Amino acid sequence: MSLLALETDGTDWPNRVLSRMVHAAGLNWHVQDTGIGPGSALVLLHGTGASTHSWAGLLPILGQGSRVVACDLPGHAFTSRPRGGAASLDSMARLVPALLNALEISPAAVIGHSAGAAVALRAVLDGQLAPVPVVGINAALKPFPGAMGKIAPALARALFLNPFAAFLFARKAMDRAAVEKVLAGTGSRLTPAQIDWYHRLFQNAGHIDATLGMMAKWDLASLWEDLPRLESPLHLLVASHDRTVPPGDARQIQARVPHATITTLPGLGHLVHEEAPEVVATAIGRCLAPVPHEVAA
Repeated sequence: MSLLALETDGTDWPNRVLSRMVHAAGLNWHVQDTGIGPGSALVLLHGTGASTHSWAGLLPILGQGSRVVACDLPGHAFTSRPRGGAASLDSMARLVPALLNALEISPAAVIGHSAGAAVALRAVLDGQLAPVPVVGINAALKPFPGAMGKIAPALARALFLNPFAAFLFARKAMDRAAVEKVLAGTGSRLTPAQIDWYHRLFQNAGHIDATLGMMAKWDLASLWEDLPRLESPLHLLVASHDRTVPPGDARQIQARVPHATITTLPGLGHLVHEEAPEVVATAIGRCLAPVPHEVAA
């Protein structure tokens, strides 16, 4: 099941001038990088079912003051899939650091949207990444409550094992109105051009198949149990109109990670970084600003 090809499908991709393919950890990765050679950088990790396109507005803003590196997660958009199928949370937390090692990139901070924040935190907790600051944009870290914690992954697993599921989803996505309805359900208001990028992704059976497989193998229960061990800075950016990750989850995360900070972004939804990249960039800048040391009298 083929994914999109950067050479043919990505000629007009957002920030295409920064794109290249990189081989690392047995995968061919689509990487967007504002710098050259080894060094420090802000690392961007998108959420489930998205791609580097979701950083279209935010990446150039952050790139004005720092080197920025973004990638398509395994199986998403232009990045190939691991052998044996989709990547689990644990495997992504190993694969992404392997990519950064191959690029000789030392993360100054990792900025993850939704499931991307879970990948970043799992990598830090497992020692795959140094204890760098993590900024979670509407971070999806809490397991589904009660029976849903077992039903939701099981449903995704069943769809993943059905060889026709991805094609059925992709065929449904031929209807742009259906894609627009799904995106509106996140609480975000996207432009027609932004909707078009998702429409293109959702029509690709390989991308959808990888997304379903990722959901089927996603283990947030273990991450949730391990969160109290987190020592690195954690900053949560929470959109008040998020209909995908309940805004109230941030307080429960903070109860497990008391040093975590919470910044509320009013009137915006789950895809806040696409809706209002300037607002998110300002919030990230404040989170990562050096803390001034008190001067002894």
